[in-house]
Amino acid sequence: MKKGAIIGLSIVGVVVLLLVILISWGIKTYNNLVTINEEVNQSWSQVENQYQRRADLIPNLVSTVKGYANFEQKVLTDVTEARTKVSQFNITPEVLNDPQAFQKFEQLQGNLSSALSRLLVTVENYPELKANENFLQLQAQLESTENRISVERRKFNLSVQN
Repeated sequence: MKKGAIIGLSIVGVVVLLLVILISWGIKTYNNLVTINEEVNQSWSQVENQYQRRADLIPNLVSTVKGYANFEQKVLTDVTEARTKVSQFNITPEVLNDPQAFQKFEQLQGNLSSALSRLLVTVENYPELKANENFLQLQAQLESTENRISVERRKFNLSVQN
């Protein structure tokens, strides 16, 4: 074989090798991004599960508290309305990528947390309600759920940072 042909084939071989390496790197990078995106979505799903758990506890809590006739109706109405607004907000993957929509969702969740806090503070004025076993169980479940929300949000934030 001529020397020029060998050099030409060597150059073609090096170019092909570089293309294979570059394409392999691109595929690996893409797969890593897909994996990271799935981890973020999974982390957010856990946050949503805990928010839903909290929303599911609220009707039982409100029903228990309503049994006490002289309890402040405004507080119960605020909790119920906040829960309704949160339930009506449809969270989708697109919302996670839209800062304004996500902020709205977080604001609704914050309003619900505030309403629940006011409810629990108001309960302090009703010793017989504070002693109610059903209420105590619901309160413990609610506190546990708030802790779970905090943990899952922290995990979500870490997965987004990675």
